[in-house]
Amino acid sequence: MAAAAKFWIRWRVRIGYPVALGYLVLAEPSARSLIVGAFVGVAGLAIRAWAAGYLRKHEVLATHGPYAFTRNPLYFGSAILAAGFIVAGDSLWAGVIVAAYLALFYPAVMKREEGELRGLYGDNFARYAARVPLFLPRIWPRKQAEESVARFSPQIYRRNREYQAAIGFLAGLALLWAKMHWMR
Repeated sequence: MAAAAKFWIRWRVRIGYPVALGYLVLAEPSARSLIVGAFVGVAGLAIRAWAAGYLRKHEVLATHGPYAFTRNPLYFGSAILAAGFIVAGDSLWAGVIVAAYLALFYPAVMKREEGELRGLYGDNFARYAARVPLFLPRIWPRKQAEESVARFSPQIYRRNREYQAAIGFLAGLALLWAKMHWMR
């Protein structure tokens, strides 16, 4: 992996904190923007939850459920969740900061994960990658060649600790709500 890609992957969380702080400082939420943004964000959370219930990391290649539409449903859900925050913040500059952060980090992280999956699953991953798009989902899922169909598992969802995204989302909305009331 290139040194530049390693840099972006290593620093994405560390840089995420000042990005979140800058977003919060620049955000100018209103009751309407919070409500609309919450609905958008909940859609992203739902996609993430759906994906997390299919993801058995390092055990089996996930190709069913949301993984039949996009190879990266967790990141796609996160992008929608971020769009919810952009709407809720009701600030062009806060939105630009969040969008720039995603545009800088997501491609490098997805590329790194693709390399790991190619190493783990070889030709199976290559066939999967040839029929399912990297990020933007297909409208209709591709037919699966496998006879056994994986199903959503609440236990796998909990094992992947996806509920933490919902907690973070609620905390973010609470901060925006508090800021909205402080701005009055």
